[in-house]
Amino acid sequence: MVDESVIAAVAGLSVTASFPFLLYGAWIMIDAETVSWNVLMRHLRYIVVGLVLTTVPIVTWMVPRVLDQVSGMAILHAFFGVQAYALLAFALTGIVRIFQAKRNADAYEDLDVDIDEIHEDMGHWRKRLRAGVAGFMILWLCAWVTGIYRLVTLHLVSMF
Repeated sequence: MVDESVIAAVAGLSVTASFPFLLYGAWIMIDAETVSWNVLMRHLRYIVVGLVLTTVPIVTWMVPRVLDQVSGMAILHAFFGVQAYALLAFALTGIVRIFQAKRNADAYEDLDVDIDEIHEDMGHWRKRLRAGVAGFMILWLCAWVTGIYRLVTLHLVSMF
């Protein structure tokens, strides 16, 4: 059987490795003057990899063990993680509406379409998307810091 510390380190490395994918995926959208279908697909490739690298260790390693490790730092770590995913879900409510409106208006193909003219609620959906993504990243970082702290104190310090 593989030692629990090794599995914890691999989970921590996987979550840590997701950060550059999430940042670069966000940068693709920030840097794009207009979001074409190709830009959207490129963005999603990086974001999906980042989310998989984060979500798989959470579902397979962290969630099943959270009730066995109830401590102040574990609760704080779980709180930040749950809130991060809640804000991601909030962002998705804006993403879905934006995607639907842009798809219906062929705005992914016709790049001259003013995105704010497509639908009267577009500004609201875009604010929701920005708030959700920014909140996700901030809370993801808080969860990551508390997770690294827990990894070090529970698994790495005990090795020495």
